[in-house]
Amino acid sequence: MLKTIADNIKNQINAYVLNQEAMTDLALVALFAGGHVLLEGVPGLAKTLWVRSLARVLDIGCKRVQFTSDLMPSDILGTKVYNLQNGSFELKKGPLFTQLLLADEINRTPPKTQSALLEVMEEHAITIDGETHALAEPFFVMATQNPIEYEGTYPLPEALTDRFMMKLLITYPGVAAEKQLLQMYNQGFDAAKLAETNLQPAASSHDIAEAKREIQAVTVEDGLFNYIVSVVETTRRMGAVQYGASPRGSVALLLAAKTYAAMQGRDFVIPDDVRFLAAPVLRHRIILMPEAEIEGITPDGVIETILGQVKAPR
Repeated sequence: MLKTIADNIKNQINAYVLNQEAMTDLALVALFAGGHVLLEGVPGLAKTLWVRSLARVLDIGCKRVQFTSDLMPSDILGTKVYNLQNGSFELKKGPLFTQLLLADEINRTPPKTQSALLEVMEEHAITIDGETHALAEPFFVMATQNPIEYEGTYPLPEALTDRFMMKLLITYPGVAAEKQLLQMYNQGFDAAKLAETNLQPAASSHDIAEAKREIQAVTVEDGLFNYIVSVVETTRRMGAVQYGASPRGSVALLLAAKTYAAMQGRDFVIPDDVRFLAAPVLRHRIILMPEAEIEGITPDGVIETILGQVKAPR
């Protein structure tokens, strides 16, 4: 079931978001696993188009928030407003009352607002004046940060970054895909008018809930538990690493591997699933030594070294 749904979603999105199939695959893993994605890339690489396309294919609500230095928690959560006509306070909902949220340039807003967003991501609920409002499922956040502008930014603290299931790196689509994009626009395509495209609902919220039960039933052999733990634990012992991944990283890698296996039509996890997902799940959970960064060592390089050292089960 999940493979059919995922393939349908990918085929539709990839028709308009060109040459970003890897990002689509991994982001859907996070969505179905109940996690969230931190996306790093320069502006103009179809991040907003991707989220809006996914919302249309899933037929669920979608909102985009441009995070700025003066954004306050109440601006995204909502607040109680006094109604003079009936003499009572009414809730004015913020943009977090949605199912798919694009949090654009999250590192441009102060830590207080960042924390408010991440608390909602963890609990899938919003508390205002002591009243808790549960959010509709699925609730998925794609937060972006710009890697080329650091002036006036508030980088996410490591403890908050750890709340994202994955960190994805999005790159330029390539010359052929960019030419195809120009041809699409020349023929009348407009990213702001998705209602005029061939994007059609491929799954409902009920289907996603059923898919999660399918993911839960995916089998994981004991040797793979040991493999995941060994990979994550080794990140804490590498000489170039100041702080390695936490147990939350182990849990995220397990859930992502089970989800990816189900998306491939399997009811069991294999070592290649873990290897494929190790970098996106662990790269933002590894803090390098300052001297290692100066030498050009990267978290992805550390993870690649670890995967070469840790023996995978047969």
